[in-house]
Amino acid sequence: MQPYGNSAHRVSGHDFLPSDGPLRVVSWNLLRRVGANLADVAALVRQQRPDMLLLQEATQEMEDLSDLVGGHLFREPMEGRIYGLAVWSPHSLARPRTLRLPASTLPGRVPPRIAQIVNFRGISFVNVHLTHGQFLNRWQLLHITRRLRGPSAIIGDFNAVGPTRLPNFRDIGPREPTHYPSNIVPLRLDRCLAQGLHCSAAEVLERGASDHHPIVLELGIQATAKSRRFAGASSGP
Repeated sequence: MQPYGNSAHRVSGHDFLPSDGPLRVVSWNLLRRVGANLADVAALVRQQRPDMLLLQEATQEMEDLSDLVGGHLFREPMEGRIYGLAVWSPHSLARPRTLRLPASTLPGRVPPRIAQIVNFRGISFVNVHLTHGQFLNRWQLLHITRRLRGPSAIIGDFNAVGPTRLPNFRDIGPREPTHYPSNIVPLRLDRCLAQGLHCSAAEVLERGASDHHPIVLELGIQATAKSRRFAGASSGP
């Protein structure tokens, strides 16, 4: 993929996949003020044309993304931080729900983390930037899964080293490293855990100005999940 450019055209929801096709989802940790900026994110949207874009470490400037590329953006600041979570789509979205995640009680702990949950086309998408503690981030994931029903995808920066196993959820994201910290082996921190979904394509994109690579996924509801949803909707007294 070429470096992110500065094309001026706007993106329309009518340019995207039909309602019965797979959904193209991109996730990127921006590295707050010193990483990817508004122009970089707009260029990524123009190149990848996602149905949904999930951002972590999104600062206030990202609230102007829709002015550059159209669509709809919701940003949720994190307590005590200059950044937060954000979701953008060229399609109309219901306002995401915010879920407060378990936090450490130790002295000097960081402010509590949150998850951003948006429902779109029968799927619950959960945007996350989990804590670095390896026990705590698994606990945060379990807290999220207990509140999900039906086809769901937890996507974002997991900050997890090693496997993340949860009942009924599968790791369907790309397997390549997404983060290259100084003097440490490459890590696969950006992931997707899903239930009731299949992934027809997954890719790690060029890093750009951030210290994380964006990931892109093509997601669809599994046939068995569709059948259960239809049966539940059609059943009567």
